[in-house]
Amino acid sequence: MPLASRIHPIRSGRPSRTRRSRRAVGAALAAVLAVGLTACAPDAVSESFLSGENTGYVAADGAIQEIPVAERGEPIDFSGVTEDGEAFDSADIAGQVTVVNFWYAGCAPCRVEAGDLESVWQEYEDQGVSFVGINTRDQADTAKAFSTEFEITYPSLIDVDTAQAKLAFAAETPIQATPTTLVLDKQGRVAARIIGPIDGTSILSTLVKDALAESA
Repeated sequence: MPLASRIHPIRSGRPSRTRRSRRAVGAALAAVLAVGLTACAPDAVSESFLSGENTGYVAADGAIQEIPVAERGEPIDFSGVTEDGEAFDSADIAGQVTVVNFWYAGCAPCRVEAGDLESVWQEYEDQGVSFVGINTRDQADTAKAFSTEFEITYPSLIDVDTAQAKLAFAAETPIQATPTTLVLDKQGRVAARIIGPIDGTSILSTLVKDALAESA
């Protein structure tokens, strides 16, 4: 019998206890189904972005810019504490090409690009290149869980409480969208920027290769 034919109108007064009980059971079943569907989804946040919903994404018009050497600003000194509680200072990686990725765990395109960032890192880690994430919204436990889930092996600074790393970049390149990825040359200057997700590995890999090819 169709569900609609088994629903009777309320004639008078309050609903019976039986009807109230059925409603409660129905609501409970709906909640269980919703949890089950969520649990089955491989990554709801990533899929929402891929379907065009942009969940958790600070949007901006996508842009890729490689900055000529003569037009670059000052070297950027930045520091902070990683998700593992270790102190970091850009002076520790002076002379290296550095990729800096601004991200947070609830940012859908950050999740989509995570594997590509790791792939480029693996490609260049033995060639005088460093990768550093700057997490702008999460605490350490959330950032560590993200790194475990997406198998990220380079460190991220937890910047949510102080914003000191983000502020260090503000004079040269304000971070207005998440994710944003910067390539710093061997002098620590912004050599290239990608606003929005990196969209595969080829563009970032080329930008890193170009920076490596420059004289110190």
